[in-house]
Amino acid sequence: MRFKAYFKEGAGKKESPIILVKDDSGELLVPSPKVDNLEIPKEIPILPLRGVVVYPHTAVPLTIGQERSIKLVDDVVQGDRIIGLVASRKPALELPGPEDLFEYGTIAAIKRLFRAPDGTIRLIMHGLARFKLQKFIALEPYLKAEIELKPEMVEEGVEIEAQVRAAKDQFQKIAELTSSLPREIVGSALLLDDPLHVAYTIANYQRVDLKQAQQILDENSTMAKLQQLNALLSREVEVLTLGQQIEREARTEIEKVQREYYLREQQKAIQRELGESDEQQAEVEEFRKKIEEAHMSEETEKQARRELDRLARLPTAAAEYGVIRTYLDTLVTMPWDKATEDNLDLENARKVLDEDHYGLRDIKERILEYLAVRKLKSERQDSEEEEQPKDYIRREREGVILCFIGPPGVGKTSLGRSIARAMGRKFVRISLGGMHDEAEIRGHRRTYIGAMPGRILQALRRIESNNPIFMLDEVDKMGRDFRGDPASALLEVLDPEQNCEFRDHYLETAFDLSQVMFITTANWSETIPAPLLDRMEVIRLSSYTEREKVAIAKGYLVPRQIRENGLRIREVSINDDAMLVLIRSYTREAGVRNLEREIGRVCRRVATKIAENKAETVIITPEVVAEYLHKPRYFGMEEITDRTSIPGVATGLAWTPTGGEVLFIEATAMPGQKEFILTGSLGDVMKESARAALSYIRSISDMLKIDPDYWETHDLHLHVPAGAQPKDGPSAGVTIAVALASLAAGRPVRSDVGMTGEITLRGKVLPIGGMKEKVLAAHRAGLKKVILPRRNEVDLEDVPDEIQKEIEFIFVDIVSDVLKAALKPKARRRAKKPKQQSKSKETAGKTKKTVPLK
Repeated sequence: MRFKAYFKEGAGKKESPIILVKDDSGELLVPSPKVDNLEIPKEIPILPLRGVVVYPHTAVPLTIGQERSIKLVDDVVQGDRIIGLVASRKPALELPGPEDLFEYGTIAAIKRLFRAPDGTIRLIMHGLARFKLQKFIALEPYLKAEIELKPEMVEEGVEIEAQVRAAKDQFQKIAELTSSLPREIVGSALLLDDPLHVAYTIANYQRVDLKQAQQILDENSTMAKLQQLNALLSREVEVLTLGQQIEREARTEIEKVQREYYLREQQKAIQRELGESDEQQAEVEEFRKKIEEAHMSEETEKQARRELDRLARLPTAAAEYGVIRTYLDTLVTMPWDKATEDNLDLENARKVLDEDHYGLRDIKERILEYLAVRKLKSERQDSEEEEQPKDYIRREREGVILCFIGPPGVGKTSLGRSIARAMGRKFVRISLGGMHDEAEIRGHRRTYIGAMPGRILQALRRIESNNPIFMLDEVDKMGRDFRGDPASALLEVLDPEQNCEFRDHYLETAFDLSQVMFITTANWSETIPAPLLDRMEVIRLSSYTEREKVAIAKGYLVPRQIRENGLRIREVSINDDAMLVLIRSYTREAGVRNLEREIGRVCRRVATKIAENKAETVIITPEVVAEYLHKPRYFGMEEITDRTSIPGVATGLAWTPTGGEVLFIEATAMPGQKEFILTGSLGDVMKESARAALSYIRSISDMLKIDPDYWETHDLHLHVPAGAQPKDGPSAGVTIAVALASLAAGRPVRSDVGMTGEITLRGKVLPIGGMKEKVLAAHRAGLKKVILPRRNEVDLEDVPDEIQKEIEFIFVDIVSDVLKAALKPKARRRAKKPKQQSKSKETAGKTKKTVPLK
């Protein structure tokens, strides 16, 4: 047998389905009106139903998939095939319990069973009789309950006959008003005579809310059932009638629109004959004029005219009319030939750059080089010298694509504005941080509702120039997901060989980006995809020295904070000593953002005093800084001296995206069996460096005069503080080796020495990166000596001269040289004999002489 369930239009989970069951021949299967000689047990398994109520004397297809329901069916089909069907009060509940079920249900017999390949079971159930739940006697493996049969009361007389006729008539009207109700269902219902069968059959085929359907089942009187059903049928007839009326009105409105379109077309024809033009024609002519004035490329102009012809043929009420109009408006407002003239005065550019930023020599020189090349090309463009050979494959690159990489707060973003001011160009900036959608760069295709160009072309359209300084901020913080990879979309934008024909998905034509000067910024290069990084000229910005910070503060930060806090220049003065206290004790950063915040705090305290008439002018000294800002946040050599006073602690230098940092590596030992513990959120590379350092230090135990049994009888624990911050990289190998050697030999590390370098298993010291940042961090911390790999000596020219004068650099090739420079001599033990006390004093005096080495 095959079966099919017809569901009423708009039926939700809470509504009963219209059921029509057919056999293999296609004939309607109507349940027999009586149950002959069928014994119903008092205890039956209960199958909860979700969103449907099954009535007696109806055939209903069901699909079950839950394990307990499948178990119930498997057990029942081996017996009398009798199941109690009870609807759940909460259709969304996956596994309804006894308290979630209605009180009345229907006893049904399984007539057909089919196991689907997906594991579900499809049943045809035959409703037999109504029952009432008494109590549940089992919950596992499925529900089982005691029941009491509740036969319905069937009245006789004219009144119930009238209710039956009314139900049949309204059901027939519903069938005429909707096409979703098969005609054989209507015919089978109209042939029924028994009032109870009529009520249940029509209710089963009708759109009924779950609670209303259950109320029909709950009623004991057939008259009450029919009265409820007639009320529902009457409302359904009204709803369907109103729906047909709405449909007729909509059809009339459509016919009206078509009629208006026809009349408008006639009007256009008449206006053409009279030589007049309408609003749409005027708009088309205006677009045609703008297209001519936009000086587009040949391809773009051809595309624009094609779309304009489509616009002219469409009625203004058409949905596509607005889409094409917006597209044309975007095309004609793009800066196809609008550009600002470059200011090629090199002296003026140098002056502007120096006014806006202190230092940054490499970037300023690169901008001046670019302007010099532009100036020479402009001056020699029309010269009559010998023609240069042409390259027919590679086009001449005119723009420049720079990438500023450096720690936060060193002025990467503000540099873009300064460059635009120096060159006389417009400036535009967009942030790429957190961008995941490729359409942000390339735009959306016009097939989507609300489509628009990408942010690149939107920005150019907004500033009306095709050669601005375009800053793409935070290029290292882009993401990627199912919406695409913005970094891959930028490959075309930032490639001088390709960006002359950048194709936005919305425009669908080429736009020339070669005149744009793109500047990207990042904190570090590791997260930038290699193909994208390869297309950019990288200029690295390093941390500021104390001298540079003082100059920046006096020239830029202090005047700005004075203005922002409503002060006058004569009312506040910060001397150099106070500025150094702010830099050393209240900030520790590569840039100057936090320094400006602290200066702002000082200025606000001054503004408060002046506003309260407690002072007219305030001179900021170190004492005033301590009074205004309270206790210092950072400590210099005092902290380092304290932490390295015991063996096993070494001072290392690390590079981070926010600049160089000083970190301490601590080692301790305890009785044990050669276990080596590593903590501090260390990465795999750093862990491998620690194991290599331990192996090497063990191999030179004799040289360090370490007891050979020391390694066999002790567990070692290596920890890098700031445990919540992940750390990785090989450059801490030297520092780890020194910490382990200091611990095992009992010799403290010199407090004025910092170190960095990668080591090999045989004790070689290999070069590292980020040397300048690490040296600047050592200088900020007050270290006087820095141990570096010999092969990094060539990088010393990047370190400012004033730093080189204040720090002694020790370049090494092997770890043993590091140990000689970093470890203090082992203190002599005092003798127990009283007569040798004078020698102990001499030894103590000699020990004190090593202190100046700090």
